[in-house]
Order: sequence, then C-alpha cells, then structure tokens
Amino acid sequence: MAMAAANGAKGFEVPELDIKFTKLFINGQFVDAASGKTFETRDPRTGEVIAKIAEGDKADIDLAVKAAREAFDNGPWPRMPGCARARIMHRFADLVDQHVEELAALDTVDAGKLFLMGKMMDIPGGANLLRYYAGAADKIHGETLKMARPLHGYTLKEPVGVVGHIVPWNYPTTMFFFKVSPALAAGCTMVVKPAEQTPLSALFYAHLAKEAGIPDGVLNVVPGFGPTAGAAMASHMDVDKISFTGSTEVGRLVMQAAAMSNLKPVSLELGGKSPVIVFDDADVDMAVNLVNMATYMNKGEICVAGTRIYVQEGIYDAFVKKSVELAKKSVVGDPFNPNVHQGPQVDKDQYEKVLKYIDVGKSEGATLLTGGKPCSDKGYYIEPTIFTNVTDDMAIAQEEIFGPVMALMKFKTVEEVIQKANSTRYGLAAGVVTKNIDTMNTVSRSVRSGVVWVNCYFAFDPDAPFGGCKMSGFGKDMGTDALEKYLHTKTVVTPLYNTPWL
Repeated sequence: MAMAAANGAKGFEVPELDIKFTKLFINGQFVDAASGKTFETRDPRTGEVIAKIAEGDKADIDLAVKAAREAFDNGPWPRMPGCARARIMHRFADLVDQHVEELAALDTVDAGKLFLMGKMMDIPGGANLLRYYAGAADKIHGETLKMARPLHGYTLKEPVGVVGHIVPWNYPTTMFFFKVSPALAAGCTMVVKPAEQTPLSALFYAHLAKEAGIPDGVLNVVPGFGPTAGAAMASHMDVDKISFTGSTEVGRLVMQAAAMSNLKPVSLELGGKSPVIVFDDADVDMAVNLVNMATYMNKGEICVAGTRIYVQEGIYDAFVKKSVELAKKSVVGDPFNPNVHQGPQVDKDQYEKVLKYIDVGKSEGATLLTGGKPCSDKGYYIEPTIFTNVTDDMAIAQEEIFGPVMALMKFKTVEEVIQKANSTRYGLAAGVVTKNIDTMNTVSRSVRSGVVWVNCYFAFDPDAPFGGCKMSGFGKDMGTDALEKYLHTKTVVTPLYNTPWL
C-alpha cells in the first residue's frame, strides 16, 4: 500500500471551493433554521471544518412539509402534463451537467470521495437518472379492466403525495437522485433530509432545481440530524411516504415511527454483507481485480460492498497471494489526486468504527495478511485490509463494517458455498465469478439477495431495479419499479346500461 504525497509536493490541483449554500431550502428560499442553530461539516482529508450548516429540526420539518403539502394540494406540479414535468427535469439535468466540477468537488471535500470518480460517474449519473425518469413522466397510466358484470372499470396511477426522502452520506449525489428523480416524474412533492455528514451537494441541487423551473414547495431540503429532523419527518402526520437509505438499526426506527403516526408506506434500502463467490474455473487475475474493486470501491463505504469473499479451494492460494499483492499496490491519499485509489473514511466516527472491527477480527482469530492500520497523521485514512482464516460466525463476516476490509474464505462445493453465502441476516447483493453457465444459473437463483452480478460488480443501470431482501430492506430504486413506489393505484367503476358487450 502506498500513501500519496501530501499537498504541496503533490503535483495535482485542488480546486478552490466557494461554499455557496449552507441554509435550509424551504418553499423555494434559502432560510435559517427556526432555532438559529448551525452544525459543522468537516473535510475528512484533514478533519477541519468546511462550513457551518443550518441545523433543521422538527419546526423546520413542519415548515417544509407544509410547503410541500401546499404545492401538492394546490400547486401546478402534480397537475401539469407529464411532458411538461419532463421538460423541467431535462433542464434540471442540463444544469447538473454544467456544474459537474463544482458538484464533484463538494462531494469530495464533504465525503472523501474520489474527485475523478465524481466527475466521471456520480454527477453525470445523477443527471442521467433525471433524464431516465423524465422519459417516464408522460407514460404513467393505468389499465382498462375486464369486469364480470355490466360495469366499466379502470385504474388510475396517482402520485402518492408528500414524500420524505432520507439520504445517506456515502453517495450523496447518487442517492439524492435515486429518490428525487422518480418522485418528481410521478408528480409528488418532497422534503429531502441529507445526511448531516454530507449536506453540501444536496443544497446545491436545490438551487439548481429552482433555476430549472421546479415550482416552489415541490423540492425542499432540510439538513439536520436523524434523531431530530429525521425522526420528525418519519413521524409526521402529513407526510404520505418515506424513502430511507441507511443502517438497518435506523430503518427499524423509521418503520416504527411511520406505523405509530399515519401508517405511511415506507421503502428501506439498508445494510449489506454481500458475498462474492469465485469458482475454480474463473480467470484468477480477472477475479482478483473484480474482488478488489468490489471490496475497496469508495473506501468500502458502500452498502453492496463485496466483503465476504468465498474462493474455491483449487485457486484459493493463488487468489490470496495476488489479492495481497494488489492491495499493497493501492494508493491511499488525497481524493483530489487522480492517481489515488482510495480516499479517507467519511468522518472520525466511521474511521474509528472500522479500526475497531479490524481489532475485533484479530482478537477473534482471523489472520491479518495486509493493511489494518491508519496511514496518515491527519485525516481519516485506513490501509486496504485483508483477513484470512475467517469463519462465518465471526463479527467481521456477519456485521457490516463499511470500510476497506476484505474477509477471504475457502469452499469446496456449490452446495456448501450457497449455504455459506446465505448465512447472513442481510440480502442486498452478491457476486458470482465463473465460466460455467450451469453454475451461474444455480447460484444466482439460490442466493437470497436483491441483485446478483455475474462476472461483473457494481453493474448499476437506470433501468435495473436495485434493492434488497431480508434485513437489507424492501422496495426498489431505479427502473420502473422505483416509479411505482411513488404512485398510488386507484380503481374507478361506473355502471354500464344497455351495453352490447361487457
């Protein structure tokens, strides 16, 4: 593992950032929190304060929901033709494209994400999600029903109403548009609560939405903390739907609050402990590179990270050797450096959590082959880490670490590895590496997860529904499935008189 040179001798430019938006965005205006409180958002490269952000709580959520309710009940957004919503969403996407560098830089300083990856994937991907759902906005329709009596029946697809979106910190832009794009296309209005660690890009997107022509009150953004702003939204009697991405523990609280308030429907995308299964017939070099990406992408801060790696015994030793060699070549450092592979963990809490799990792995008897230590005297950098001699009952094989930690395990048979892959409370994603189509079909149908990637990983696409099962949650993002989350089906029936046919 190499640590990239510090700023000064680095040979790369860090863009000058002007933090333009730090207030709450409610009813088309940037406003201070009702309490006047602010909180600090910090740069994980150094731990230093970037900006002070208005701290929304229950009073501000009430104001934002009131604005969203008025925009839904009496405003133009749900009433305009789908093609008109689509035109505005396309303008929104174009504006996102025009600000790629600035938006990618915001996610880099706020979340420690690779600047180059943000420019190439996260920000353009957000714009493309807007365009995908803009294309669906004028294609929302119900069905004509074939009734068994002299009745004419049909269904309407109507927007659910006011939606509360609670967005995580690991992919601030991607998750913002996972949720906002289909909800806008459906004709909903909404309140977004970005994670307190990463509020900067969400506030910028609110500004761009207004510039694009989205009416006031349709999209509101209220930064704040989960126990205050998040809890107020989940329990709000005038919120019609909650979409939450985050931990399983908080997902339970969101469901409980929704049930105890107005029984609003909830969709949850929660934790994961995704297996990647590598069979003897795999190309070892390809598999090693794929698994390295699956584990260390975004410094392991991704819900679908492939962290339980099962390798068949015939290639296990070669796989382990090459995996260690590749991990040691990984460059950890300033995420603005285009030569860096891994930036810092998002904040001090997450950094300490990952290091604690590494200590737990060692104390449980797993063998640390490489990494396992901090690799900078400032900021939240951790070496890419590999454990072997891991058993399925160890904490590092069962609990979501959300950091650059790989657990390597050996298996013999297809039947054995299916049982091992399913020996988790999570069911978000899985990977299979094999050249045998029969093995691929058997395993992909046997592993309990929301998505299975075969000979690839992180193969996301706007048209491919994404979401989990078991304690990884329920409900889908992306694809037409996501649009359905924000629509309510209404059946309309009228009698038929003197009709020649039913």
